[in-house]
Amino acid sequence: MASPELEKFLSRFPQSMMDADDPLETVIAKMDAIHPRGHRETSTVEHVELAGVPSAWLSTPESDPSRTIFFVHGGAFVSTGLDQYYSYAESVATFCQARVLIFAYTLAPELRFPGQLDQTLAVWHAAEIDPSRSVFMGDSCGGGIALAAMCRLRDAGSALPACYAGLTPWLDARQEGDAACHPRGVDPFVNAPWIRARFRDYAGDHSLDDPLLSPIEADLRGLPPLYLGVGHVDTVCDDATRLAARAGRAGVEVQLDLCADGIHGIHGLAGICPEATAAMLRVGEFVRRYVP
Repeated sequence: MASPELEKFLSRFPQSMMDADDPLETVIAKMDAIHPRGHRETSTVEHVELAGVPSAWLSTPESDPSRTIFFVHGGAFVSTGLDQYYSYAESVATFCQARVLIFAYTLAPELRFPGQLDQTLAVWHAAEIDPSRSVFMGDSCGGGIALAAMCRLRDAGSALPACYAGLTPWLDARQEGDAACHPRGVDPFVNAPWIRARFRDYAGDHSLDDPLLSPIEADLRGLPPLYLGVGHVDTVCDDATRLAARAGRAGVEVQLDLCADGIHGIHGLAGICPEATAAMLRVGEFVRRYVP
């Protein structure tokens, strides 16, 4: 049963905010409304440009500067920027005790796949981060981009990060998992038709079966340990459960973390409801296990 704090938070929103038929400007306006701007005075933010992409290093008092989270932000491929992810980055920095690098890849449909993936890897190489002390992490659509980027690094024979953490990641462009086809509850922030529409914004005319666009199809062999955190109510729940099964068959260590009653983006509510805080504590434990 959802906590009173989560129920109170959800009461602020319509049961389904997202409509697959919304014009893009409405999609962006709705996404802007649910992503807070700004950061705390106690956080340190250093703006940089890496490979021509606006980026920022963010640290909190809890951050260990030797441990780095390379974070690919969400926003359904079409929305949000750096200032709307400072708060999320602060939470990641605090719970993982790390510094966080976030960057403003060009949004769809101005740029389409694989442009965002190319920018992600360009920023990674330009930042010159020690892979052994780093984690690839992303939330929502950013979780899929981060996983695809790691697959490209492996295929190129490049050094891989110590581990990966996907927080309610988008991994299936077709949304064919059980939770997508048979909703398990009310999630105001996503639904399967809306996610399919956003993947089309991202993919353009490209095949949705490309494993770098839809990582549920990816060859996972040789990847570092994976953490997949998702809510049970979340439409993309079985993106994670199916990928975890594929990882196990590929001999990849995987931790699947299902948050009971959790909605999409549950980790972003750390400090607001106990479910989210507990989930982020588990993310931090995973990160510090592989980047001690």
